Amino acid sequence: MNARRNFLKNAGALGGLMFCSCGMLDHALAQTSNPRRFTTIAGKRVKTVDAHAHCYFQDALDLMGKDATSVLPPVKGVPDHFIVLDNRLKQMDELGIDMQVLSINPFWYGKDRETAEAICKINNEKFAELIALKPERFAAFACLAMQFPDLAVQQLEFAVKKLGLSGAAIGGSVLGQDFSQAKFRPVLAKAEELGVTLFIHPQSTPQLAERFKGNGWLSNTIGNPLDTTIALEKLIYEGVFDKLPKLKILAAHGGGYLGSYAPRMDRSCFVSPQNCDSTIVLRKKPTEYLRQIYFDSLVFTPEALRHLVAQVGASQVMIGTDHPIPWVEDPVGHVMSTTTLSDADKQAILGQNAIRVLSLNPN
Repeated sequence: MNARRNFLKNAGALGGLMFCSCGMLDHALAQTSNPRRFTTIAGKRVKTVDAHAHCYFQDALDLMGKDATSVLPPVKGVPDHFIVLDNRLKQMDELGIDMQVLSINPFWYGKDRETAEAICKINNEKFAELIALKPERFAAFACLAMQFPDLAVQQLEFAVKKLGLSGAAIGGSVLGQDFSQAKFRPVLAKAEELGVTLFIHPQSTPQLAERFKGNGWLSNTIGNPLDTTIALEKLIYEGVFDKLPKLKILAAHGGGYLGSYAPRMDRSCFVSPQNCDSTIVLRKKPTEYLRQIYFDSLVFTPEALRHLVAQVGASQVMIGTDHPIPWVEDPVGHVMSTTTLSDADKQAILGQNAIRVLSLNPN
């Protein structure tokens, strides 16, 4: 916190940056009259943390030039991505969310080094300014130019040590290049060294774009969970978690399909050894690595959440909403209505896990 405040003071950020050209600073001290929804379990107040929430900053979008129009998702809730502080706080209060961990889905992976660096710099500094305004309500995952791993290492270290961010958000791949590849290992190693989390948020599976056409927005409903599943299985099968055993990965949307069909992994190399690399000898069964990956709770039903927790453990799950995209109406109720969870499980998922893993302070 001190490092972030010193950076902001020296850079003059509070006086010189405007959030999203939407007047955030004009609303910084505005008071909202709506009642704030609090969560209690067994008569005890429980802090709730949404580890998967989004925003955009117009200044960064402007650097995309003619490609800027393709960045915003074709969904409800797009205007609310451009945060007006009192409006966002009101929405959080209505959802019963005490703190959001903000992230931006990477839209700069196809840009040149200078442009990508500038976009990430704007986003990360805007995050730091927002957190300085409301440190008890917001945290953020940094933006990294992952297509340039050496630059991404520098950005991650600066974002964590100087801006006080909680790790970084990355895609499911860099334009089809998996993060399990050796070229990205320095970034993953830096995250492990810093003890921070990498949040994997998918961006569909473009190799299947033709098959996704038609009704149902399959590029998202199938493509996004599939993208995350591939990213996680690559990290497992390529031995990344053996090489970096303290690496913290958080997967969006309940980890895609991994939590629902993980045991198939344990048979694949037995059934077809010719399709596996004999030089990679995992220290554990593939499914056992799920117990060191973190997952958000965006799986929609109590039965799906029950199964996810049964597969990975309550200690590995935290609230995720995708806010302001309206995928879920009552994220706290989703956890509370899962009757198979103990009170301790619910407290962990609602906030304790995120507070512990991301080193948050929502007080």
